[in-house]
Amino acid sequence: MSGTWPAAGAPADYVLGHVRAVLPDRVLDDARIVVRDGLIAEAGPHPSGAGCDLDGRGAMCLPGLVDVHSDALARELHPRPGAAVPVGFALRSAEARLRAAGITTAYHGVAFQSQSPVGLPIGSPGAGEVTATIDELAGSGDAAGGTAILHRVDVRCADGIAALEERIAAHPGRVLVVSHEDHTPGQGQYADPASMRRWLVTGEGMGEPDAAAHVEAWRTARDEKLDLRDRALERLGVLARAGRIRLFGHDPASTADIDELAARGGAVAEFPTTIEAARRARRRGLVVVAGAPNALRGRSHAGNVSASELVAAGLVDALASDYLPGAQLAAALRLARLGLCTLPEAIGLIGSGPCRAVGLEDRGAITAGRRADLVVADLDGEWPLVHEVLRSTLSDEAATGRTPPRGP
Repeated sequence: MSGTWPAAGAPADYVLGHVRAVLPDRVLDDARIVVRDGLIAEAGPHPSGAGCDLDGRGAMCLPGLVDVHSDALARELHPRPGAAVPVGFALRSAEARLRAAGITTAYHGVAFQSQSPVGLPIGSPGAGEVTATIDELAGSGDAAGGTAILHRVDVRCADGIAALEERIAAHPGRVLVVSHEDHTPGQGQYADPASMRRWLVTGEGMGEPDAAAHVEAWRTARDEKLDLRDRALERLGVLARAGRIRLFGHDPASTADIDELAARGGAVAEFPTTIEAARRARRRGLVVVAGAPNALRGRSHAGNVSASELVAAGLVDALASDYLPGAQLAAALRLARLGLCTLPEAIGLIGSGPCRAVGLEDRGAITAGRRADLVVADLDGEWPLVHEVLRSTLSDEAATGRTPPRGP
């Protein structure tokens, strides 16, 4: 890369030249991308003899990655058990990790629940403190600044449901993205309770007897909260059908799970655990999100369906980073190299596909009129290497099309 201004301070108007641009339907060699007012004004062949502000020297240019489910913030908040750090610091640290991975729009998974996915107390900070800090960084509180919230709600946690209701009431003009989940063992991601026992032993340092006792106690407690679960799902359905929330169903395992999600107004099947659930989601018109770490590894860490298998079957619309930010681009590249999809299709899984999941129409592809969120990377090695992340500083008004871009 070479240019006359630092890439970290990309201006509203510039020209990026001599890159291999991954467009929605093809890879364009020796491309020029013209940016005006923070929008892509032109993406086409680099005219002979034409100059540019930033010379890509043959590197690949991708749309900025969009991540609809990132747990990076949760990991930054508690880098070690019992060692919490300030929310603002954790958020900045998480954003730096995401940016280094080429992610320019991230939905941080914030837990509106009192227990972790394996049933252990989450503790502080609470969802209110975390969302307030994210809103402050995002400015308007939506994805215009590249920072947004995936409201993860445990349908068996009364306090979490109440906190979500308060947030919805406090933002009457905003459509919140909500993912409902139920991680109690014996269903969904932990359909085999043994997978949770293994996680408690390896990830939480429990002994085998304590892990087994914890899983059994949690399964018993699950059955005591069936009424709460049913009421929570009914309420989420009301909100989804009214257009107040965009609803994800987390870890659907069966065709019945998908049918129930569609009936309550759900838009996205997030991390389906079986190919049957993914097929049903496709037939019902739901967006299907799979885990990038699963696709990168070639298998699920919990013994569920392989994301690569789902991609090969044409059943995946988007890949989310989940617990590993760097997995998005690496997984997309792996899928293309395996011949499971073309490179433009693979990049679509981490660009335009995630945009469909959350209802964004202004980014995710190198197309005239989209936000100029661009990533320059080397994809020739075994693993991708991000060189530059050029994020648009466009205001939300311009991003939604109310301020048309100037011509090149």
